[in-house]
Amino acid sequence: MPPKPDNCTIIIFGAHSDLAARKLFPSLYELALWGHLPDEYRIVAVGRSALSHTEFRQKVYEKMAALFPENVQDEAALASFFARLFYVGVDFTRSEEYHALHKEIMEGEAGLAASPNILFYLATPPALAPLIVRNLDHAGLGEKDGLKGSWRKIIVEKPYGSNLQTARELNRVIGEVFHEERIFRIDHYLGKETVQNIMVFRFSNGIFEPLWNRNNIANVAITIAEKFGIRDRGAFYEEAGLLRDIMQNHALQLLASVAMEPPVDFSADAVRDEKVKLLRSIRHFTSQSAEGTVVLGQYEGYRSEKNVAPDSTVETFAAIKFFVDNWRWKDVPFMIKAGKSLAETVTEIVITFKCPPQNYFGPAESCCYTANQVILRIQPEETIAIKFGAKRPGEALITDPVFMKFDYKTSFSEAGATPYHRLLLDAMAGDQMNFIRQDSVEYSWAIIDAIREAVGTKPPASYPVHSWGPESVAAIYS
Repeated sequence: MPPKPDNCTIIIFGAHSDLAARKLFPSLYELALWGHLPDEYRIVAVGRSALSHTEFRQKVYEKMAALFPENVQDEAALASFFARLFYVGVDFTRSEEYHALHKEIMEGEAGLAASPNILFYLATPPALAPLIVRNLDHAGLGEKDGLKGSWRKIIVEKPYGSNLQTARELNRVIGEVFHEERIFRIDHYLGKETVQNIMVFRFSNGIFEPLWNRNNIANVAITIAEKFGIRDRGAFYEEAGLLRDIMQNHALQLLASVAMEPPVDFSADAVRDEKVKLLRSIRHFTSQSAEGTVVLGQYEGYRSEKNVAPDSTVETFAAIKFFVDNWRWKDVPFMIKAGKSLAETVTEIVITFKCPPQNYFGPAESCCYTANQVILRIQPEETIAIKFGAKRPGEALITDPVFMKFDYKTSFSEAGATPYHRLLLDAMAGDQMNFIRQDSVEYSWAIIDAIREAVGTKPPASYPVHSWGPESVAAIYS
């Protein structure tokens, strides 16, 4: 069991959000149940409604019972958790109302000592983040107001702004109140066991790293596909779109993980230094180059979704061919495909190796059938597969593709923690390895802004629900 974090108070803005109901409160409860939270902790939920502590606890219980019925079986554990869960109603836009929050944090409750260590979590729409941070500062809750020897940290949910300009402004505002080492920009993909295993797979196995370059690899294909549509996120998607929702963070972080150079060590900054260097090396997009390297799509029926404009031109699909202009990857295509309402729900990285210089066991074109591949499946299965050619039984020397597969579930008896379990503990402990640094955010936005400018006002192509996107996607993979 890892050492427990320092005693602290956890402040969750957006107490009534779907994220809080589905991820944060269940994760914190399970961490408490497993004994991973500090000996002395308090959770203060902050929302706009006027509710008592008891009323809010009942709402959390009802959500948990509906979503995770197995979590409400232990009445004693629930009672212990709810005794440390409190609620404060605050209008996020009114600076004067943050003083009630200050009072709740500093005075604590009977029998629960108030900790000088505070972790803020912004489970709110991105546009509210600068306002909340400024009001925390005005109320004496910023990092500079903390007691000597204590800490105050903040977790910020994606997207971090809506373009490079707003991301820089958000970074500036938060940076005036919290130092960079106290800011945790969360991307839950980086907390997934299989994503963290990418670096271990590459850098701890001598048979792979020597091959991990342009001399041996033909292409890399990253897929982040969801079979379902936008569900009840119409208003959000009309503002964000697929490029901002998935490509700017999840997709580029996966690309950086699979293509980065070996870090000097496995400290947080050394690893993040290499990811930033990789993002800086991505070839710039122009209107000419985007013609054959960028395809945007919108699934049929999107305009009929709730809170979606009837003439919307927002993309729900993107397929982009990236090139990394550095020594290791020059001219190797990295194809990223992501979208909603696609044929299946899957996230995977497929590394395809070059064919042997001469094919003895079939026609020349058969290499595309038997080419060696490493397939890193992130979800729903958590597997790593290696594809190679083997002789088909019989008299003729004909090769067929076969697979060697590693599966987390069958190889390890201990279930891994979920991303939110891990990332909440990391933030409390001050470990930033799996969080995104300011410069990484800004380089990612520069890439997405360049793609948007290159594409211009061209509307996204329509594609059928449960397909693999518009027909023009084939050009990306040619």
